[in-house]
Amino acid sequence: MSKVAIIMGSISDMPVMQEAINILKEFNIETEVDIVSAHRTPEKLFDFSQNAHKRGIAVIIAGAGGAAHLPGMVASMSPLPIIGVPVKSSNSIDGWDSVLSILQMPGGVPVATVALNGAKNAGILAAQIIGSSDKVVLDRIIAYKESLKQAVLKASENLQ
Repeated sequence: MSKVAIIMGSISDMPVMQEAINILKEFNIETEVDIVSAHRTPEKLFDFSQNAHKRGIAVIIAGAGGAAHLPGMVASMSPLPIIGVPVKSSNSIDGWDSVLSILQMPGGVPVATVALNGAKNAGILAAQIIGSSDKVVLDRIIAYKESLKQAVLKASENLQ
């Protein structure tokens, strides 16, 4: 089965990124999790980015706050789909610096970007990417979306 790598620039990003880990576990998708700082460990960043696909990684989720260069730098060196999670961090300008740093990538270096602190959606998107070629994962996503629908219908019914 395909794996998803979840990386973050700092351990302080873990509370946000845990949401991606949790939802991917719910879909029974194997993950690897690591800290890869674009600014403090550039050699590790280069090695990770250039070799992740050789280790069976299918999608990379990269979370970062502040200047948030991690997702874009990974995308510049990896052939894999990259999903960026902007993290509202202690040195952030209400998170907008992170959002714009990840969102505004130059042509040829795409990074799919989710909402500020939106790691759960990043995990779901990674599962959907894998599900496009893996029927087992696709069926889990279909069931998950049905459960969302049923939860809303039940809440609506309870209001009556």
